[in-house]
Amino acid sequence: MAPGDDGRMFAGLRDKLKATNLYDAKVGAIHLKNKVGKFGNLINPNHRHDEEHEKATDDKRTKIADSHRFNSFAPERDGNKIKWYVDGQDYFYAVSVALEKAKETIYIEDWWLSPELFLRRPPYFNQEWRLDQVLKRRAEAGVKIYIIVYKEVAQAVSCNSAHTKHALHALCPPGSPGHGNINVLRHPDHNVFENAGDMTFYWAHHEKFIVIDYELAFIGGLDLCFGRWDSRQHPCADVHPAGVQNEMFPGQDFNNNRILDFQTVEDWKSNELSKADYGRMPWHDVAMCVIGDCVYDIAEHFVLRWNFVKRDKYKRSDKVDWLTMTGREGENEDLVAVQRPKHPVGEYVHHPLSPLESRSWAHEHQGTVHAQVVRSSCDWSSGILTEHSIQNAYSEIIRNAQHFVYIENQFFITATGEEQAPIHNTIGRAIVDACVKAGKEGRKFRIIIVIPAVPGFAGDLRDDAAMGTRAIMDYQYKSIHRGEHSIFEQIKAQGVDPKQHIFIFNLRSYDRLNKTSAMVQQEEKSGVKYQDVQRAEAEEIMAEGVHSTTDQKPGLGDATGDDEKERLIDQKRRFEAQRSEVGLDKEVTSTDSIAATAMLNGGKVSEQRWDDDLEKEKENFIQEELYIHGKLLIVDDRIVICGSSNINDRSQLGIHDSELSIVMEDYNTFDSTMDGQPFKAGHHAATLRRLLWREHLGLLPAQPVDASKDPNAQPADVCANDIMEGPEYEFVADPLSDQVWNMWTGNADTNTQIFRHLFRADPDDNIKTFDDYEAFLPRHNKFKQGHLHDPFMPAQEVREKLDQIKGHLVWMPLDFLCDAPMAEKGLQVNAYTESIYT
Repeated sequence: MAPGDDGRMFAGLRDKLKATNLYDAKVGAIHLKNKVGKFGNLINPNHRHDEEHEKATDDKRTKIADSHRFNSFAPERDGNKIKWYVDGQDYFYAVSVALEKAKETIYIEDWWLSPELFLRRPPYFNQEWRLDQVLKRRAEAGVKIYIIVYKEVAQAVSCNSAHTKHALHALCPPGSPGHGNINVLRHPDHNVFENAGDMTFYWAHHEKFIVIDYELAFIGGLDLCFGRWDSRQHPCADVHPAGVQNEMFPGQDFNNNRILDFQTVEDWKSNELSKADYGRMPWHDVAMCVIGDCVYDIAEHFVLRWNFVKRDKYKRSDKVDWLTMTGREGENEDLVAVQRPKHPVGEYVHHPLSPLESRSWAHEHQGTVHAQVVRSSCDWSSGILTEHSIQNAYSEIIRNAQHFVYIENQFFITATGEEQAPIHNTIGRAIVDACVKAGKEGRKFRIIIVIPAVPGFAGDLRDDAAMGTRAIMDYQYKSIHRGEHSIFEQIKAQGVDPKQHIFIFNLRSYDRLNKTSAMVQQEEKSGVKYQDVQRAEAEEIMAEGVHSTTDQKPGLGDATGDDEKERLIDQKRRFEAQRSEVGLDKEVTSTDSIAATAMLNGGKVSEQRWDDDLEKEKENFIQEELYIHGKLLIVDDRIVICGSSNINDRSQLGIHDSELSIVMEDYNTFDSTMDGQPFKAGHHAATLRRLLWREHLGLLPAQPVDASKDPNAQPADVCANDIMEGPEYEFVADPLSDQVWNMWTGNADTNTQIFRHLFRADPDDNIKTFDDYEAFLPRHNKFKQGHLHDPFMPAQEVREKLDQIKGHLVWMPLDFLCDAPMAEKGLQVNAYTESIYT
């Protein structure tokens, strides 16, 4: 036998064996062995970083991060075009436009994704713009759609990612156009038999971003889910005597977590909260659209996450392919977690599908924004060594601030050093350093923080069920001003008065339920409650198959049977049949929401029409905290950070929740003022700050629901932001002007007093103990939550007091429960669970 013949002979034999069941059995045995081998991870938590090739990849990533500002995986990038979005109406409309134009690929990463979310409103007249329908159209057109959602612990969170996955997969069943083009992954897994030592119960994937065709990306605080759509006037009411088809928040999208958290979200049309009795919790958020080199970095993070989930859950499944990407090929494909095992399962799909060089931003700068993507990520979330470049960015930018720091965030939990365990992120130390430096230099310097009044969804804060939310609030107060290691006390210890520098606010909104006597008569005569009608309306605008609960039987999982559908339709028919009997066939002159009266040129509450006795109107005035969900930092009208990252350990440490944010500084500057002196402001930062401040001060007009002609509701490739110039734009130009500050604090003073007097809105500075709580807001069922507290106040007086509310600013009650144990240690809050709340 000639040399080498034996090798060729055995190679040929192997090739023949590959076509046999024997070979398949061997490969199957290897896969089973590796699967069972995962139990070894219980005693080897470093199992993703202990082999030589893994160490080499870690070293490569570390060297890259060390060469970048903030130790980020991504470099600084010049020439990005970046557009801001304030609140959900503009953002979701822009997303709908961009998704509809997708040609090749769509990446979506969300904490929660609701397939039944309407991207345009009113829903009845925009049924084709429901998210699942948009994605279905793109899939049928050949677009490849990749989605990663957080796989929640069902006992703790109600977002039901299983429904998300199955509903989306059912859109294009086998044999239909688009089949196989929608791919949804959930992570992390909670199955001990599948993941053994890799299970994660406490931490979440919290990123919120979209990448379309590698052309543009959206990034910010808005998940594509229920409860997020809102306009700048932030209405609480959604009752429509003129016809339920005019509603803005169908089914589960109408939500008030202070009263009732989301329930059975897979049953899209259901809602246990009656719109005729309660208001919704309004939602404030901020996001960005990016065109430029940073799109690549956002896409790279997605591809890393996708491949990590493939490796973690689907390495031995042909249902999920590996993604490779231009620029991360060959010896660098390990940077995005591509693996090539001896017996690979699944294809290797290269992205983008057309050459990266064909993108507009690949050849020339599209804008003037210098930007950098930063993240919180680690072994459990991405299979990498810990990165906390978001915390690095926050700390450095705040510490170097010269004039002001403006923060909007869902949480504010931070430490000034190592003495505030279990809190470890040190953004608080950067705040202390910035204030002390300014104080000793005699500089006017302000840190303005806007956070929710109640950061969790607790119901009554006195209930045992609210212990977790009280724990979060307790940590916030200890971060801010309670205890010697708090921010305030650390600043005081260095001879500077923190009250000259740090100011903390909440937002709050009011409205009126348009529940007239005629509508009540309509309920009585028809024997049908308005809540049943709103459920029937949601059923009517629901497409087939949306309730699918299994991949095997798409379209058959509708939670509503035919009999139930008929009953709902009949109820709506009976309700509508009584319309003329009660006089509602004529024009309804009372408006469905009076939220616009808090805004510019919105009129006065005292001048609003009411088709009934004014004493009856009093029963329908409502208020609620305006929930701040954005994760935004603006410094000196020059630098902005926006993304998914809260100010707490969960978001900032890197080892807990996974996050993605972007740091932006516009090199396009214009002449402005700062504390009365000439100042060069960055266009992106300054115009965003001016719009936000005008919204909060009530110096912007209410938004019409039709966003089709609004430049701010278009993606960045269509047009730039409309900065809405005018007297109000110039009024807020100087962030340190005494005139602006007097209005800001004056509005907060008045609004706080009116909400306290009319509604006993809680939390409040007058509630220092739980006994105070009972005296301030007695526990009884006499009055509904969020309604007027004093039913005997004259109607005209109520109207005139509401006239005084401008915008949404209120002071944060820093004395709330200051003399009471907010979160006693026990089963819910203890040394093992503390980190969940921080």
